[in-house]
Amino acid sequence: MWPKLMEQKNGSSFTGFILLGFSDRPQLELVLFVVLLVFYTFTLLGNSTIIALSHVDPQLHTPMYFFLSNLSFLDLCYTTSIVPQFLVNLSGADKSISFGGCVVQLFMSLGLGCTECILLAVMAFDRYAAVCRPLHYTVIMHPRLCALMASASWLVGFVNSLLQTVLIFLLPLCGRNKLDHFLCEVPPLLNLACVDTTVNESELFFVSVIILFIPVALIIFSYVQIARAILRIKSAVGQRKAFGTCGSHLTVVSLFYGTAIYAYAQPRNNYSQDQGKVIALFYTIVSPIINPLIYTLRNKDVKAAMKKVLWKDCDSR
Repeated sequence: MWPKLMEQKNGSSFTGFILLGFSDRPQLELVLFVVLLVFYTFTLLGNSTIIALSHVDPQLHTPMYFFLSNLSFLDLCYTTSIVPQFLVNLSGADKSISFGGCVVQLFMSLGLGCTECILLAVMAFDRYAAVCRPLHYTVIMHPRLCALMASASWLVGFVNSLLQTVLIFLLPLCGRNKLDHFLCEVPPLLNLACVDTTVNESELFFVSVIILFIPVALIIFSYVQIARAILRIKSAVGQRKAFGTCGSHLTVVSLFYGTAIYAYAQPRNNYSQDQGKVIALFYTIVSPIINPLIYTLRNKDVKAAMKKVLWKDCDSR
């Protein structure tokens, strides 16, 4: 199917795209390369640490950390699907990406992003069960249910990604291959199409409402119930502990959904390409490194597990 699509793009052969990125600001590219390399390294280290701790420490074998390790794995895959290609483009004059590479990058990054949207809502339900139904928590959040909800998040995310990827690359480009972005993403790819994309934009907006706003509504509902339950706790220490377990997740939700809604749930005529690049930098690079910092610095269990592992290493030496 893809070879035929490649031939249809330009009437002959379509070799790939030129990712313009920040080429209009060459002085910025070196700074971006260094910052990006540092951020990517710390993203790999931070998220790998959370995944390792969640598996090594028995105290972290709970639904909350099961979903957290899923989130960290998502962030690892998400940044890896984008950042290495971006680093290559920043390091030299070659800004190209093959047609197949663009298809894979769009499919992976969109699938992982959609999965994270749903997984964050699942994590909010977990916090709701922990705070509002503490006596029934272990029954409600059964390991089988946790695995089912995590699997459903991945499945829905990648089914949607497959649909969006096929619809985007079925659009005729009439030889246009200069993508005003640093990654293959739906909004800039829509701008390349040489036909009316109203139907695609309407479909994208409809799907964005489902993938973004329904999870947001579920998260808001969960936290309204959580807030009511916390306010009924008479102990100030108990209230602080309950707020602490939810604060990290709320911070991550605010950062992720704020940027995602800006990128995907606004009309195309209001979309600024330069602002879109800055927002994309935030949710592809900044957010994945912030997530492990938020969860480790604000979470006593993760810090305790880290100290335990470090002390073991010191004692073994």
